Amino acid sequence: MAAHRTGLPVHYSTSSPRLRRRPANPTVRMARRTRVHRLIEDQGVVLTPGCYDTLSAAIVQKAGFAAGFISGYALSALLLGKPDFGLLTPPEMAATARSVCAAAPLIPIVADADTGGGNALNVQRTERLDSSRSCWLFSRGSSMAKEVWTDARATSAKTGLSDAIARVNLYMEAGADACFVEAPRDDDELKEIGRHTKGYRVCNMIEGGITPLHTPEELKEMGFHLIVHPLTALYASAHAIVDVLKSLKEKGTTRADLDKMATFEEFNQLVSLESWFELEARYSNLRSAVGVNSR
Repeated sequence: MAAHRTGLPVHYSTSSPRLRRRPANPTVRMARRTRVHRLIEDQGVVLTPGCYDTLSAAIVQKAGFAAGFISGYALSALLLGKPDFGLLTPPEMAATARSVCAAAPLIPIVADADTGGGNALNVQRTERLDSSRSCWLFSRGSSMAKEVWTDARATSAKTGLSDAIARVNLYMEAGADACFVEAPRDDDELKEIGRHTKGYRVCNMIEGGITPLHTPEELKEMGFHLIVHPLTALYASAHAIVDVLKSLKEKGTTRADLDKMATFEEFNQLVSLESWFELEARYSNLRSAVGVNSR
């Protein structure tokens, strides 16, 4: 809840700024097409797993996915060890987005920017916090995008499905890149969203959530374009860590659990150790060739 500010009076211009409406049809927005736009145009539907740190982002890229997603829910757990109660700040999200994008430079990363940090001015500042061209912010209800991918989000569980659809359509008219009606309860609601919302559509697939789990092709048939599994990797890794540490505590050894863990060689492949050895050797040879002595 925003606090009321007091202090010196501020004088505002009496002229009203003109709202520049952009067309909702994604095919006519050629001037601000991002890598996410191009992926959807090329593939029709894009499966996007969540990544919550640099290692998980690198794994997403190595696994062959075309895009990744940073969940505020996941990041709140990772950075703060706390639930997603709005405790995470935009600078914390932006810092993570920069490092995640650097770890997976070949794919676009969509980051959850929540409400953008406050009002329209905060949204503009949040957009500028991330300087990476590989990362687009995913803003709930924000329509202030320039070079970022902006998603209009509305939760049907709070105000009803028809109201959520109406609100995301207004956001699309204001210039959002895609719409996201959160938490449809069944296939009928998914199909209704696909029929009555405008532009590109995002769908969350959360294990244990109220929305039925579907394949990308099934959701494409219902009218969706960006299929996000924001918590799959987080839940899988949390389960694996709890499982192996419980076993270690009980048995005092991991001899019976090696099949549940990456090997030393497998992990080195994940962090591209060999490429760093090659880079080191390349510059060591260069130093020798030009006669530079190390001290």
